[in-house]
Amino acid sequence: MKRFFELILKNRLIVIILLLGVIVLGIFQYKSLPTDAFPDISPIMVPVFAEAHGMAPEEVERLITFPIESTMNGLPGVKMVKSTSAFGMAVVYVYFEDDIDIYFARQIVAERLAGASGELPEMHEPPALGPISTGLGEVFMYYLTADSTIETGGKPVNTYLRELNDWAIKYQLQTVPGVTKILSMGGHVLQYQIEINPYALNKYELGLDDIINSISNNNRNAGGQFLVLGSEEYLVRGIGLLETREDLRNIQLKVISGIPIRLGDVAEVDFGEEIRRGVVTRNGKDEVVAGIVMKLFGTNTSEVIRNLNQRIPEVQRSLPQGVHLVPYYNQNALVNNAVNTVRNALFQGGFLVIIILALFLGNARSALIVALALPVCALISAIFMGWADMSANLMSLGGIAIAIGMLGDASIVIVENIYRLLGDEKNKNKSKFEIIVTACSEVSRPIIFSVSIIIIVFLPLFTLEGVEGKMFSPMAFTITFALLGSLIAALIFSPVLASLLLRKGQRKEFFFLRKLKSLYRPFLMFVLRHRIAVLTNTLVIFAGTLLLLPHLGTEFIPTLEEGAIQINVTMAPSISLVKATETVMKLERIVMEFDGVEQTVSKIGRPEAGSHPHPVNSSHIQVMLKPQNEWNTFKSKAELVEALNEKLSEYPGIQLVFSQPIQNMFDELLSGVKTQLAIKLYGENLEILQSKAEEIREVIEPVDGLVDLSTEQSFGQPQVQIIANREACARYGVDISEILSVVEIAVGGEVISQVFLNTRRFGINVRFDERYRDDPESIRNILVHSSDGVLIPLSQVAAVETFIGPIQINREKNQRRWVISGNVRGRDMGSVVGDIRRLVRENIELPYGYYLEYGGQFENQERAMRRLGIIVPVTFLLIFLLLYLSLGNLRSATLIFINVPLALIGGILGLFITGEYLSVPASVGFIALFGIAVQNGLVLVSYINHLRKRGSEIADAVIQASILRLRPVLMTALTTILGLVPLLISRGMGSEVQRPLAVVVVFGLISSTFLTLVLIPVLYKWFAPGITAEAD
Repeated sequence: MKRFFELILKNRLIVIILLLGVIVLGIFQYKSLPTDAFPDISPIMVPVFAEAHGMAPEEVERLITFPIESTMNGLPGVKMVKSTSAFGMAVVYVYFEDDIDIYFARQIVAERLAGASGELPEMHEPPALGPISTGLGEVFMYYLTADSTIETGGKPVNTYLRELNDWAIKYQLQTVPGVTKILSMGGHVLQYQIEINPYALNKYELGLDDIINSISNNNRNAGGQFLVLGSEEYLVRGIGLLETREDLRNIQLKVISGIPIRLGDVAEVDFGEEIRRGVVTRNGKDEVVAGIVMKLFGTNTSEVIRNLNQRIPEVQRSLPQGVHLVPYYNQNALVNNAVNTVRNALFQGGFLVIIILALFLGNARSALIVALALPVCALISAIFMGWADMSANLMSLGGIAIAIGMLGDASIVIVENIYRLLGDEKNKNKSKFEIIVTACSEVSRPIIFSVSIIIIVFLPLFTLEGVEGKMFSPMAFTITFALLGSLIAALIFSPVLASLLLRKGQRKEFFFLRKLKSLYRPFLMFVLRHRIAVLTNTLVIFAGTLLLLPHLGTEFIPTLEEGAIQINVTMAPSISLVKATETVMKLERIVMEFDGVEQTVSKIGRPEAGSHPHPVNSSHIQVMLKPQNEWNTFKSKAELVEALNEKLSEYPGIQLVFSQPIQNMFDELLSGVKTQLAIKLYGENLEILQSKAEEIREVIEPVDGLVDLSTEQSFGQPQVQIIANREACARYGVDISEILSVVEIAVGGEVISQVFLNTRRFGINVRFDERYRDDPESIRNILVHSSDGVLIPLSQVAAVETFIGPIQINREKNQRRWVISGNVRGRDMGSVVGDIRRLVRENIELPYGYYLEYGGQFENQERAMRRLGIIVPVTFLLIFLLLYLSLGNLRSATLIFINVPLALIGGILGLFITGEYLSVPASVGFIALFGIAVQNGLVLVSYINHLRKRGSEIADAVIQASILRLRPVLMTALTTILGLVPLLISRGMGSEVQRPLAVVVVFGLISSTFLTLVLIPVLYKWFAPGITAEAD
């Protein structure tokens, strides 16, 4: 390394220019880094949506869902297929391995879907792929309002607003970069409705097919090429498209005795509304029309929202006077607050680290050189992040915040050694150039080994899989980037800056350090005289700490505070959309009475096609909160949630689950349900699944900490079944298709064509008038045609009966699935799941062919801990190997490694005292703690060995090295501790995720540093390697 440092110092100008270049490029990259709350944890998933108008879930599953699902199972890279069959809709989710490109995945799904079309029934619209978005893709939501004076052209206000949203606003916002789809929900979709009088139809001997064919034949344009007239060409167009209700009424169906029979003679033709499956309400006062913006897969949330905010004023100007577009939710507030929390902690931690540097180095110029290394390392990290296309988020910036205290360590060692040798009397005849080259060469090898050990410590984070891997790998990357930056700063920039700023001459030890040494020396002498007692007490404390371990709660990741509440409400499966809307509006009015609530917006059912398949008994009340300093009654959001739960639970017939908007989506990504914990029951018979699910719910309901407990409301949907009597049909000569035509068109209605008004299009729906189909008795009296033209009541050839069936059918792993779900509050996840497993094992017996699994956050927690349980020991082995290579003997490496398990003492005590749970972030904290503990031990043991090589006796070497290395050991520990203190005490949005990590490292380093300065000197005599003194 000597030649390397000579080269560096001979080209100081180039190095300074390089340093300035790094600073400028780093600032540019930092400012251009996209921001996000979290790394994108979404799986590679392709949704397939199929509209099956009017079909019950059983038919949807049998005819559409299962054929699509079975076709997708053999695709390359597919790891799981889930599906939901609901009324009129099938959704199949195809999950791929994370290394599969999303566009390739969509391509092969589309190819298989095209191949499966022969197995599917005839449908108005073929199955289609969902938007190219993610599970967290609903990043922006808005609703429309209108003044009372608005001119709607005779249409109801919400129909008018829905039309505006569907045909004006939607298409303008979809041109915003990063937006893949706008989902409309609420209001009514305008429709031309033909309400047929069956008696008039029979009077003129007409059938439904006559009406359908006549409308189709009278609603099209044609092109006739062009005519050349003189020197000009004229295009020829045949105009026959329907435009008005009058056009529809005047369609001729047949002629009887020279008199035309028109559509208006057998049916009422008027404007109406499409059958809707979703409603949006606001503050319990009124219905509104809403839009849900979905971002494109791989795009940055903040950029998309910023682009939307820039476009919305332009969209607002294009709207009619009196119509207002009101954004009510976006993820940007969470993103900015979470990132700002970490940024603030980063800057505050950096400031505290600089204070420690100044105190311990005792020289302003030395402190300045090391202090400059901190921002340079952070900027080098930003450069690497830009090259790696990473975003600045809670985890990536958190990695730099964790490393901030370690970033100066390498520079401290270099600068301290330069400073010491420049002031050594022995070097007074040497040039500054020679001294700095010598000083840097002496410590460069241990510096590289030390930083390598810290980097290797974080290798387990790179091996995590699934959600936890996507969550924590950015942290591992930025820590690695920052530590590599610290090497660059220490080995390249610090020597050059030292050559410019530091001077030769005798040094006086700073008073602060003198005082510390004067306190440490007698204490060290005392512990060395009482080795057995010190060791015994240490082991007793260690054993006692390990006894606390089973009492630590466990969880996957702490809940991120979003500043909003989402209440998921499930009502009776048989409830109508109208009644569900009334119920939710009552609940909204109750919520609005609570202090701290700013507004509520509720989504009942589902939006248009291409979205989730929620039934009408499912709703989500989104509660936007005022700033907490404006609250008077409640001290925290947890108190507000508890009060809301207590009040809303008084309302009969509903199940409540309290969550947050992003947490809700996050939980659904993990397990397919919108809660933290899911018990999944698999089997074939829905009634058995429902029965066993209820048994399980009753058994586990008493578990302490288990809240929002509910079972899927997938059964209990009343049905009117029209069952053809094949014997009677044969006797009367009635085709089954005639009966099914009654079900599909006369009762259910069918959109058979469209009316085009410029670029807007509206469906033409054919159906019997309501009074002829509004109850089972009316349906029984519908007349059908026999083969010889005789009209026969439907009741003669079919039974019309009521049954109870499923509201939706969920499938996973090629089987039907039922879910018992719940959240955990006031207790740790691991203990709750442990109690649940015990109670289920003792009390529930499942029939042959039925089994259950535990899903949600606990499933990911177990997987992460299993993975770490394999990788961490391997990492320790690598660290031990590096120690052996660095020190050259087994005894010294073993002595240092003893400090690793003892570092657990402070970490475990810290979690126990603060009430934090043992989570994945806490595990990451332990990993960091082990690396720093090894680093501190290496500093001390290396110097003891060095002194022995110079001829010192073991006892003298231990005492001298412990006192002389007090400064670097304490600086390493205190810079790391104070660098993390802001994260430890922060209560900003996002701090919940980082706090367990900070607790472990801060408390662990306190105990680890104490043990390094006490236990290693005590144990060294027993572990001392054989060292031969060398000539000076």
